[in-house]
Amino acid sequence: MSIHKEGYRIIAVTFIILGALAFIVGCFLSNIWWVAAICYAVLAILGFFVLSFFRKPNRALCIEEDAVMAPADGKVIIIQEVFEHEYLKEKRIQVSIFMSVFNVHINWFPIGGMVEYCKHHNGHFHVASHPKASEKNEHTTIVVNHHGVKVLFRQIAGLIARRIVCYAKAGKEVLPCTQAGFIKFGSRVDLLLPLDCKIEVAVGQKVRGGQTVVGRVNTH
Repeated sequence: MSIHKEGYRIIAVTFIILGALAFIVGCFLSNIWWVAAICYAVLAILGFFVLSFFRKPNRALCIEEDAVMAPADGKVIIIQEVFEHEYLKEKRIQVSIFMSVFNVHINWFPIGGMVEYCKHHNGHFHVASHPKASEKNEHTTIVVNHHGVKVLFRQIAGLIARRIVCYAKAGKEVLPCTQAGFIKFGSRVDLLLPLDCKIEVAVGQKVRGGQTVVGRVNTH
């Protein structure tokens, strides 16, 4: 287990603030030991939470031919047929994964291939589990062309999430289960898969990025 690079600055600022608050507690509440103890405990919990949020687990990633892997840790909240308006302009199977503040927030490419499309969209910061969050919230859309099969996925900001980091670039070849980005403080990732994709997850199921097979595409 290590700390992700996206957390370095936030962690440094957080611990400077927490250190200053601890100094203030020591100066003004040292005579009231039980109040000081509670304050120190709260500050320690906050520091642990920030460190935990930016954790980078050492996990064995699972790579299977023509398998669409989970692009994030979280819980499957939606599996439905939708019409994709932005790029593909066709019906797709949408699989939405909700990431709570307690999940690892690294995003992985769900499949290998050429990044055909990548675009960031400004938007709102509504609750990420809302059905319309995929369209109305701030998000980044990425399309990977895997042997002619196009897999689209979106990094979607949530109520708390205010920053989406995306490493994808159009025209770049990517490997499955390599890092695609990071979403800070709770969010959602949507997969839009071909209608003939065999879905292997269910609503309510917990998935692990780079380890859980979401579906299998037909490249023949």
